[in-house]
Amino acid sequence: MMGRRLAVIGGDAGGMSAAAVAKRREPELDIVVFERGSYTSFSACGIPFHVGGEVDPLEELVARTPQKHRENGLDVRMGAEVVGIDLGARELTLADDSQEGFDELLVATGARPTPPPIPGIEAAEASRTLAEGGRLRAAIDAEGSGGAVVLGSGYIGLELAEALVRQGVETTMIDVADQVFGVLDPEMAAHVQRAAEGLGIDVRLETQAEEVLLDAGGRPRAVRAGGNEISTRHVIVATGVKPAVQLAEEAGMTVGESGALAVDDHQRAAGQEGVWVAGDCCESHHRILETAVNIQLGTHANKQGRVVGINVTGGDLAFPGVLGTAITRICHLDIALTGLTERQAKEAGFDYVVETIETDTRARYMPGSERMWVKLVAEKGTGRLLGGQIVGGATAGKRIDSLAMALWAGMDVESLMWVDLSYAPPVSGTLDPVLVAARAIKKLV
Repeated sequence: MMGRRLAVIGGDAGGMSAAAVAKRREPELDIVVFERGSYTSFSACGIPFHVGGEVDPLEELVARTPQKHRENGLDVRMGAEVVGIDLGARELTLADDSQEGFDELLVATGARPTPPPIPGIEAAEASRTLAEGGRLRAAIDAEGSGGAVVLGSGYIGLELAEALVRQGVETTMIDVADQVFGVLDPEMAAHVQRAAEGLGIDVRLETQAEEVLLDAGGRPRAVRAGGNEISTRHVIVATGVKPAVQLAEEAGMTVGESGALAVDDHQRAAGQEGVWVAGDCCESHHRILETAVNIQLGTHANKQGRVVGINVTGGDLAFPGVLGTAITRICHLDIALTGLTERQAKEAGFDYVVETIETDTRARYMPGSERMWVKLVAEKGTGRLLGGQIVGGATAGKRIDSLAMALWAGMDVESLMWVDLSYAPPVSGTLDPVLVAARAIKKLV
């Protein structure tokens, strides 16, 4: 009699964390992973650092190879694209028309890019996968400073623009939005824009890319945007991504209001038995908004995968939700956020107050001290912390974790201002900036 079989669609964070946990817990479970790409368990977040020449070779971004997973008992199929799911028959159809059965299914299909629908966009480059990042780096190395246009000014757009400038490439960044880094409130994003422009990035906001103009060989020679032509050899798409749900939706799985696959708190697909979802393609419960959201972060994907791995092997573990805590470093600035921005608090209907403080990353007199800004959002009346944003010099950003812990615990700002945080002149002022910000906003609640 054959044992149970878990089929996993997608071989990155959510899929492989689930598969690894499940195999450790139930060694006899037959686990097969279908990955259409060439790598498993890779760091997409590290791709800009490879493009910028800080990380070499490309394979350094691979946490665990397909062969290593196979040595641990997983059946990993590379270059295997699933094109159909029959939930009733418990069967997958692959691109080569073969069929594979399953007892349990994990959908971890991630997200898909959303390039602007303009003429010539097919000649643009992307960096969502390691293969794409490797090709972009190779093209930059081969052609030198032929100029680049980055479409989009979010995490990936800014990180790639910085990487290109550091490689000596004259870089223009275009966005239809009125600010860079749209997940921040405008006044916090303004610090990021100044830093980007200070590094030499030509930032053009409220500008629509209209066409990628091609040379006789079909390669980019310019981008027409805002009525102007920008000469370039490289056009990089960083205009965001959407949950990759088409395959699952066609199979009858439920897509939630966020546009991602709906799940319960155990990562079961809504209305389905023995079908699980993890990673960028699924919804998560937001602990402040108390609603389902789609926030695409590797930290969420890994934890959701772990929940699936435990539950598919007989466990009973709930995923407790998300705050959207994130951090990056762009153009010499740490940028971090958790919980709600002021814009989100307003949209959600909270009665709220905000306060922003400017201070130093270390004791003012210490060499290497840099300026930083902390913005807090709190509920008026109760003082409950709703969110925080930090922008500043080196070491500023990781203070976001103090705010994330406070949010996770449901703390109010008065409690936060008395938390026993550390102090030493090389790393902080006498009062940590988080405590300074909590004191400041307490006066307003």
